[in-house]
Amino acid sequence: MCGRYALLLPPEAMATLFSVLNELAYPPRYNITPTQPILAIAEREGRRTAELFRWGFVPGWVKDPKEFPLLINARAESMATKPSFRDAVRHSRCIVPASGYYEWMKGADGKRQPYYITSTETATMAFAGLYSTWAGPNGEEVDTVCIVTVAPNLEISGLYDRMPAILRGRAAIDAWLNTRDVDVKEAVGLVVPPPPGTMTYHPVGKAIGNAAAEGPDLIAPVAEPAPPKPAAPDQLDLF
Repeated sequence: MCGRYALLLPPEAMATLFSVLNELAYPPRYNITPTQPILAIAEREGRRTAELFRWGFVPGWVKDPKEFPLLINARAESMATKPSFRDAVRHSRCIVPASGYYEWMKGADGKRQPYYITSTETATMAFAGLYSTWAGPNGEEVDTVCIVTVAPNLEISGLYDRMPAILRGRAAIDAWLNTRDVDVKEAVGLVVPPPPGTMTYHPVGKAIGNAAAEGPDLIAPVAEPAPPKPAAPDQLDLF
């Protein structure tokens, strides 16, 4: 699952890095959460633009979004056949730029420790995403998005059992966005776990759990949690 991430890339660098035709004003964000407007990049009729989408995918056929579950992730293994996502896999793929993301791991003492996860290859990752435009009965339209997830690679497997699908390299990004020429089977083949040695993470403070928290302190490393001490025996064992 990917339910919290950061994006620190300036808009002008975004345009250069991902070849978008516009610069969308978007401040550095250290704590992006579901249901918020997030920046994603889509390609429509050959025009690649940065746009704002609500994080929480709503298929176009849904009658009332309030009665539909919040879909922030789509599993790569089933997205092409699941009714909620299959049309988007074919027609509306996007990328979600991210500087890093967060996961929580439960320790031996039962407490959950957050970690900030980044790539060792690039300062800005391109998460594979899917988008949909929901149209309401009164003519209102809401653009929504979710992030595709895959099984974890070697580093992340010790932390969590899923991770975002990261498109590595310009060719993979171009192919994922090109829904005109790249079919579903080929697109699904692009979303795979990254090879070993490409991800790293460190523990961060628990303030990240507050959806209202913001700022660079959220990604600052903190001391690794100490393992719990064994309970003292009630009496000495002479043998």
